Amino acid sequence: MKYDNIDRIYQTLPLGSIPWNSETPPDTLVGLVQNGIVQPCKTIDLGCGAGNYAIYLAGLGFEVTGVDNSPTAIKIATEHAKHKGSTCRFIVADLLGDLYEVTETFDFAYDWEFLHHIFPEDRETYIRNVHRITRPGATYFSVCFAESDPQFGGTGKYRSTRIGTTLYFSSESEIRDLVSPFFSIRELKTIQVASRSGPHCVVYLLTNRR
Repeated sequence: MKYDNIDRIYQTLPLGSIPWNSETPPDTLVGLVQNGIVQPCKTIDLGCGAGNYAIYLAGLGFEVTGVDNSPTAIKIATEHAKHKGSTCRFIVADLLGDLYEVTETFDFAYDWEFLHHIFPEDRETYIRNVHRITRPGATYFSVCFAESDPQFGGTGKYRSTRIGTTLYFSSESEIRDLVSPFFSIRELKTIQVASRSGPHCVVYLLTNRR
């Protein structure tokens, strides 16, 4: 199997042991909302996992659809949303497939620490999908691990994690070349974000769809 079996991780590990799972939305995403850069609109959370950030945005008036290829994650997300009285909708879909399950288009699309799970040879397929399901002028926001990140050995483009996943660490130029044919870049920079395993250096991308 080329990619890690993320569904197996959700089936076998407690949510608290899954490194990317956090009920607290990241400051960077919160800042986009608080500063009015993105306002309540039709939104898609790409690689939504247990749905925490989708539920957060829905609570602020966003109309959110979460997508993940893990049926177990989507089941957890759906249960979380029901428990919190959230109106989020969650869909199982392969973001590298044809995305026939996603029949709408969106004003805001984001992936938080998801793109580093996709290897370079498949990234154009992914970005084309993001372009296809967003409306002209829509905002696309992404954060993925930077090649300067000190975690997981701190060297190499491909690195293994303690739970057995393999991640790809990007440069700003790689991300620019990837998205420029489809999106107009508003901000592209390397920043530091907090995580349970310590601070991460990430490539921060904010764009508008062409």
